[in-house]
Amino acid sequence: MTNPFSRPLALSQGDPAGIGPDITLMAWRQRRELGLPPFVFIGDPNVLATRARLLDLTVAIRETDCAGAAALFADALPVLPIAAGVEVAPGEPHVATAKGTIAAIETAVSLTIAGEALGVVTNPISKAVLYEAGFRFPGHTEFLADLAARATGLPVTPVMMLAGPKLRAIPVTIHIPIKDVPQALTTELIIETCRIANNDLQKRFGIERPRLAVAGLNPHAGENGAIGKEDESIILPAIQFLRSEGVDAIGPLPADTMFHDEARARYDVAICMYHDQALIPAKALGFDDSVNVTLGLPFVRTSPDHGTAFGIAGKGVARETSLVAAMKLAAHLGRTAAGAR
Repeated sequence: MTNPFSRPLALSQGDPAGIGPDITLMAWRQRRELGLPPFVFIGDPNVLATRARLLDLTVAIRETDCAGAAALFADALPVLPIAAGVEVAPGEPHVATAKGTIAAIETAVSLTIAGEALGVVTNPISKAVLYEAGFRFPGHTEFLADLAARATGLPVTPVMMLAGPKLRAIPVTIHIPIKDVPQALTTELIIETCRIANNDLQKRFGIERPRLAVAGLNPHAGENGAIGKEDESIILPAIQFLRSEGVDAIGPLPADTMFHDEARARYDVAICMYHDQALIPAKALGFDDSVNVTLGLPFVRTSPDHGTAFGIAGKGVARETSLVAAMKLAAHLGRTAAGAR
């Protein structure tokens, strides 16, 4: 394994009809001012070149392998080429690009597991396009977990975290209907999620003793059972068990009082019971600079916290802020983890 400071990040193209090419080009153009870590774009160089012309951006694009990317980065945007599969028009997703999109993710993961790349950063995908092509995973996170399990032969439980300058938040349940949350929520799932969060915050974020604030499911955390029993019967036993293991977890806390400035100063991560309970405050407090981090993987993975934004692709109005934050965080986590070893 090479020195972590010499390894590039592996940046997958995402859906080539979305804003992934736009924000990649804009980020690289500001590499010096922003102190951007070296990365290799895994995708179609022709898509990048066409988008650069459309956006009137002067960008030198050079095809390379992962090993040569860092040396090229100062003078050219390094690209490990994977064909898009069809001529790409911004804002017009096409099922024929799904194969290349998936291959880019697989390649990024393979390079990182092999120690050639420092971490995986993923541009946004269109799940609808991938589903049309037969993709069988709910999203990026589950696919990455499957790739990790196949590569290592070990079971992997991925945990999604939104990390911004003001808040880190984790949903215990993710992409399921609200009506299904109480049935999906178990004491064991909360314990496993918190264990993974505690471990990764220690090893990758360098927090010696992470403080976990666990939200209740119901309004007022159930009001002692008056507004639902799940807080006392499911969430509280999980917190008690975690504390017996030495994890600094508190709760269940009323979600409506967890996210103001004074409350956030008392914890390092908010453990929430469902998708919007975590993502609404995370995006409200840092929409442009929050990062999607997947915990529980045997490699670093980050992503911008936004989608493909087909409606603005190629129009010069997309902002690269979240991608830049994702790359900086991935580099930091990769180097921290390498130092811990």
